[in-house]
Amino acid sequence: MHYELTNTNTIGNDILRRYFQYLRLERSYTANTLDAYLKDLQKLINYYSDEGIDFRKVTLEQLDQFAKALQELGVGPRSVARILSGVRSFYRFLTLEKEIETDPTELLESPKIGKHLPEVLSLNEIDEIEAAIDLSKPEGIRDLAIIEVLFSCGLRISELVGLKLSELYLEEGYIRVHGKGRKERLVPIGDSAIKCLRNWFVVRQGIDVKPGEEDFVFISLRRGKHLSRISLFVYIKEYAEKAGIKKNISPHTFRHSFATQLLEGGANLRAIQAMLGHEDIGTTEIYMHIDKSHLRKEILEHHPRNIKGQAE
Repeated sequence: MHYELTNTNTIGNDILRRYFQYLRLERSYTANTLDAYLKDLQKLINYYSDEGIDFRKVTLEQLDQFAKALQELGVGPRSVARILSGVRSFYRFLTLEKEIETDPTELLESPKIGKHLPEVLSLNEIDEIEAAIDLSKPEGIRDLAIIEVLFSCGLRISELVGLKLSELYLEEGYIRVHGKGRKERLVPIGDSAIKCLRNWFVVRQGIDVKPGEEDFVFISLRRGKHLSRISLFVYIKEYAEKAGIKKNISPHTFRHSFATQLLEGGANLRAIQAMLGHEDIGTTEIYMHIDKSHLRKEILEHHPRNIKGQAE
């Protein structure tokens, strides 16, 4: 069987070929099992290659972030558990082959199979996280805009890092989002998030943006490139710790909090599902038209950021 290895260097390809030879000869895995292992491992290799990280040097924290990134992409708990099982097998092999000194997967936990209630932040907790941001620094102005957009629009992490300037319609109060499967949707954005974005754009003008990165909304001040998912995980956790939040926080927490706050505020469930870009609502829309002006009205009337602004 021919295995096509992509997005890896020569050393990485050599290690993977040796690993699959080990699985085939010493573990006696079938061709289908080997193919499944390859596809799962390729997710790991590509992920860290995109982040500029040697897969032999990853830490437990980075592997946890990889697992969370899979969930952000809509991979179910059982599939994530299967992928991580293959990852553990691979790193045990690297340890046996003396490619690495210690196995970073020894304490790597798989997601619990079954119903899981995600962490949700209260409005006060979100305010506390935002208060922990140092707005005297350029990156602080950027990070406040990131959190406001996450919370005000309910975006996935992949949708946020991929957001383009050309997809913003701030005068009309919308942003265009590319969701799972490259499906597009228009998402209403409130005045609080728009204000934070405009403050960030003033700072952004002074950044030396690398060629090909000019259209991305959120840019690294140091590298001049769009932010990575790993960077976002790190920033969010740091601010949560500074704010004294004990919950297990990730960028996805703001998406859950967005939906919960709207639901508790009385917003229509179908409007929330459409805002989140769930696949089932996309199928249903074929038979039941959702008026975009009504959708925007639902969000602006029930999102706490907008209610707070109306009261001031």
